Amino acid sequence: MFTRRSIIASFAAAALTVASSAAAFAADPLKVGILIPGSKSDKGWMESGYNGLVAAQEENGDKIEVQMIENINYADMEQAITQLASGNDLVIGVGGQTQAALVKIAPRFPDVKFSIVGGNAGVEVPNVAGYDVKQAEIAFVAGAAAAMLSENGAVSYVGGMEIPSIVNAGKEFGNGARYINPDIKYFENYTGDFDDVAKSKEATLAAIAQGADIHYHILNLGLRGMEQAATEKGTHIIGSYTDYCGTDPLYLAYSITGVGFQVEYAIDEAVKGTWEAGYKPFGLAMGPEASGIAVCEPAPGMMDKLNAIMEDIKSGKITVLEG
Repeated sequence: MFTRRSIIASFAAAALTVASSAAAFAADPLKVGILIPGSKSDKGWMESGYNGLVAAQEENGDKIEVQMIENINYADMEQAITQLASGNDLVIGVGGQTQAALVKIAPRFPDVKFSIVGGNAGVEVPNVAGYDVKQAEIAFVAGAAAAMLSENGAVSYVGGMEIPSIVNAGKEFGNGARYINPDIKYFENYTGDFDDVAKSKEATLAAIAQGADIHYHILNLGLRGMEQAATEKGTHIIGSYTDYCGTDPLYLAYSITGVGFQVEYAIDEAVKGTWEAGYKPFGLAMGPEASGIAVCEPAPGMMDKLNAIMEDIKSGKITVLEG
């Protein structure tokens, strides 16, 4: 027999069940799959991306659940992305080398969001976002810093794969050095592999033999070879991606290229429900977390000059290549 009291109690219980279900649904974490093709401790691009992931985890807590794949061969890229897409809401590829495989796989998973850290313009897939770090901008600034720091009037750059973004960054590093010293000697080399330690050491030693005393790079584990060469010959490095000033006297400065910042951005936007597909440029225009320069012990006036160069790049007074 139903009484008014039992009916009210039934409604209250039903309301509690619905509220509990809604709370449980709201509490479901965003599942994030992230592909870090190299080593998360490479002191470069991959480590910066991993640091961004750690920061996003600290910020979002149990709002996200992360699956990470690290250190894979190019041949296994599609398989890794497929695996991540099969069980996650957001998939992040850390590095332009993930772009081809990610763009190929994404249409098979239309309900999954895909973000490429280091993505290029021209990708038009409805569920893919490409974040352009604009490395060439900060490479120009790093070149200017290198010219100011060089005692020999000679600087060098070693890149990994000879692809447009890496080559353009190398060209702009040289342009930045010549902006400060038109007569500076500039040596540019590519190893064909971001992780080849022996080849990057050989390339750096060759530049040192011709007088280079400040070196810049876009390498992953291959950076170890540059470090070995610089240590043996008493030269110095401008690091990439993260400001680690004060941790290693081999490094006189660091260019900040916000790889980790973009990883955080992708996750935060997805958590907030404001994630959007399409191309998004970062670089100097997005602020110092996205792109900047840190000189560990700058000479008087040095940072003023470098800051002025960055403003001129942002305003278009200094034009740089894409990448």
